[in-house]
Amino acid sequence: MGRMEQTSSREVYANPWMAVREDGVRRDDGTTGIYGVIDKPNYALVIPLDGDRLHLVEQFRYPLGMRRWEFPQGTAPDRANVEVGELAARELREETGLRAANMRDLGLLDVAPGMSSQRGRVFLATGLTEGAHEREHEEQDMRTAWFSRDEFEKMIAAGEITDAQSIAAYALLLLRERRSA
Repeated sequence: MGRMEQTSSREVYANPWMAVREDGVRRDDGTTGIYGVIDKPNYALVIPLDGDRLHLVEQFRYPLGMRRWEFPQGTAPDRANVEVGELAARELREETGLRAANMRDLGLLDVAPGMSSQRGRVFLATGLTEGAHEREHEEQDMRTAWFSRDEFEKMIAAGEITDAQSIAAYALLLLRERRSA
């Protein structure tokens, strides 16, 4: 009950970061229709935490036409499947230059389950040491900075941080801390 059966599928667009497909579906009541799906590889998001400070990245987000602050996050190049812990360490190093002695899995996020197959794993990075970043060409405009938790929360409340994955990841961190207390 409550499922759809795929009756056909065709890829309508693909590039190194994503593919779009159109599936024919049959609903539980027997009616048919189509469903558009954006297939993207799973991603890793990392919350770099040093005491009371969070490390964020800021970059221009083309679809929005503006710069946005968020936690380091990303996928492997060319839609490759990479072990998620390895991916998290790589994203942290590439975007911030930070290396973590400890990476703790905080949970799973679905980006936009009504239209995308992409899922993300959230990691807490602690025991941080600084080094040189290794950014990809698309990340050349990226900036990084440390923010206190209070500053971070005020930025969310003010609409300065709107990245849903970053906000949801922070909620996972708060839940983990509450359960550990």
